[in-house]
Amino acid sequence: MPDIAIESERVLTPGGIKKAFALVKNGKIEDVVFEKPQGDFTFIDVGDKVLMPGIVDPHVHINEPGRTEWEGFDTATRAAIAGGVTTLIDMPLNSSPVTTTVKALDEKINAAHKPGSLHANCGFWGGVIPGNERELESLIAKGVPGFKAFLTHSGIDEFPNSTEADLRKAMPIIAKHGLPLLVHCELSDNLNRGSSNNRLYKNYLSSRPKKWEDEAIALMIKLCEEFKCRVHIVHLSSADSIEQIAAAKQKGLPLTVETGQHYLYFTAEQIPEGHTEFKCAPPIREKENNDRLWEALKAGIIDFVATDHSPALPAMKELDSGDFMKSWGGISSIQFALPALWTAARKKNCSLNDIAKWLCEKPAVLPGLDKTKGKIQKGYDADLVVWDPGKSFAVTAASIYHKHKITPYINEELYGVVEQTYLAGERVVENGKITQSNKGKVLLRRK
Repeated sequence: MPDIAIESERVLTPGGIKKAFALVKNGKIEDVVFEKPQGDFTFIDVGDKVLMPGIVDPHVHINEPGRTEWEGFDTATRAAIAGGVTTLIDMPLNSSPVTTTVKALDEKINAAHKPGSLHANCGFWGGVIPGNERELESLIAKGVPGFKAFLTHSGIDEFPNSTEADLRKAMPIIAKHGLPLLVHCELSDNLNRGSSNNRLYKNYLSSRPKKWEDEAIALMIKLCEEFKCRVHIVHLSSADSIEQIAAAKQKGLPLTVETGQHYLYFTAEQIPEGHTEFKCAPPIREKENNDRLWEALKAGIIDFVATDHSPALPAMKELDSGDFMKSWGGISSIQFALPALWTAARKKNCSLNDIAKWLCEKPAVLPGLDKTKGKIQKGYDADLVVWDPGKSFAVTAASIYHKHKITPYINEELYGVVEQTYLAGERVVENGKITQSNKGKVLLRRK
């Protein structure tokens, strides 16, 4: 592999945007310099295009093994690198078996190692379900960077929700190792919020009220404080929880929070009748709520943004019936992590530095990759993305790499065209097209 020097007018460094050369040797960033370097480098001049760290997405459902008809490593990681996502962490569901035992984790690792399967770097969260607390130490020893639990039904029967009693068994073990517990925060109730018209989005929205999230987050803040266990709230949707999250952080609790691109880009008022490609859980809420999520993200109360890429078969999305109650709750979007966020962020007067913080630097911290990924800095992995923030494109089914061409971003005009992606200094995407495959690595946590 030749040593390369990538020159850009806009390199997103930890110290801000600089005109610089990123020097790459043996897959690592050897240095960042501000004058043309001497030496036997292959020079790559990207002009005024932005050179940013590769995106880290710690919330992706790949569904392999067992449900590869939904997605799979090959298609998910192709979509990832096409969108500048160089590292992702796979959720313990919706694969089958779910990743709640070492045996299941081994199956997942073997699936990822199949020839031609892995085009981005990939790690694996373990799962917490009732009764598997004895598996946690073994999963930690095997290399998971943390664990995921649901407080409501996950949609997958093999991955039942955890009660407070279950979490009280698991959290001391996770805390002992300093790892995070990621939590889907909804506490469902038994109230009948049925509707005579399941094609209306507002009826689905009212079936999963903010209260579900707010009460679940209150529980997790209490347990976070009691066990001194790192807790990460995934895909925050309810802005009513911002105040209690801010208060917990002010107390110094080890609490972090993400939201999703779709909660920042779309609003409930926009969603047409029967368009189940917009269904996710918790739901996309009203504009006023989403404006408050933006304020919390800009203020640092919300730490970063992750896609929660959660694909399913077209029939499961109930596209023909338009029934929001029956439809699978998941949005496919990993390829559009960057442009969806940037398109919304530029309207909020956010900066390119904000994008690097929310998509690269902060998400690398959660799985413990912040010493190697998420920054253009000496010694870091040369996982990089070159993109044009001033150029737009229309999302079409033909341009989508993930398995099923279902996404609420279809026909949206998005700003931020990914032109090049590098993995360990090797260019794997050029002019938006994948040029090298199978360059991803399995990431297991080292002590």
